[in-house]
Amino acid sequence: MERHIDTIGILTSGGDAPGMNAAIRAVTRSARFHNMNVVGIMRGYQGLIDKEFVKFTSSSVSNTIQRGGTILKTARSKAFLEADGRKLAYANMVEEGIDALIVIGGNGSLTGAQLFAREYDIPIIGLPGTIDNDLYGTDSTIGYDSALNTIVECVDKIRDTANSHDRIFFIEVMGRDAGFLAQNSAIASGAEAAIIPENNTDVDQLAEFIERGKRKSKNSAIVLVSEAQKNGVGGAMYYADRIRNEYPQFDARVTILGHLQRGGKPTAYDRILASRMGYAAIEALLEGQRNVMIGIKNDEIVYVPISKAIKMNKPINQELISVLNVLSL
Repeated sequence: MERHIDTIGILTSGGDAPGMNAAIRAVTRSARFHNMNVVGIMRGYQGLIDKEFVKFTSSSVSNTIQRGGTILKTARSKAFLEADGRKLAYANMVEEGIDALIVIGGNGSLTGAQLFAREYDIPIIGLPGTIDNDLYGTDSTIGYDSALNTIVECVDKIRDTANSHDRIFFIEVMGRDAGFLAQNSAIASGAEAAIIPENNTDVDQLAEFIERGKRKSKNSAIVLVSEAQKNGVGGAMYYADRIRNEYPQFDARVTILGHLQRGGKPTAYDRILASRMGYAAIEALLEGQRNVMIGIKNDEIVYVPISKAIKMNKPINQELISVLNVLSL
């Protein structure tokens, strides 16, 4: 190692994701196992600026692995975007004796981590905590599986109404620039289509979806839509309006799942994933790693440079699109 690490700080930033508490627990207990001190930083980067520090012990994270949200709270800090804010954050770190940071969050959070590490030469390890599953270099992110299961449960219930009233439901899910939630929840729930950023739907594709339904004499359908706006409105509303204008014989409705997707207990998969990643974060620091994100590829832990994780696009598996198109006939 380049320098001895006695004390680590841990924070969660950006949108909360189920499994964050399991990651906090794993980081804390792994660090304590190696006789490191742990400082919990409340409310993300803003907590670094405001000196919201809490000493963590193994008992601090007892009975948390099953809880959703984040016990460290989270916030989006405008002050941290400014050089003066980061300067104050670093001064507070030094005063508190924090030698390294563990940052749990998504693209924006890890972008802040990279900038902070570059300016002040801080060892930082990132954990991918986002339900969008959009970070490059990892097959899955903490919270993605839990959100996926929540969406599928909701879609199953909405389908009862869709079938009863012969309606087409456009269900909007999170993942503004990434379609992993929409595509995979569509497959898992037996939906008729998914509209995702990676596979832009034009007039002909929408018409094709309608024609598939006609061939089956089917007037009800479920379409999963990523939340990216089109023409100034949400994706689901945009396509529902098109149905009303172009195919008035169909009754189109919109359901926006919103923050419902973030809540609830993490699935067993997310608890295990977060635990493995939290443990790996401390192992990475002990090995002298810095400025890497912990990822998982083919069920193996990998270290991904944060610069790659945030800058490179994570492609969706095109086979998933074919699977849904065939199985929805």
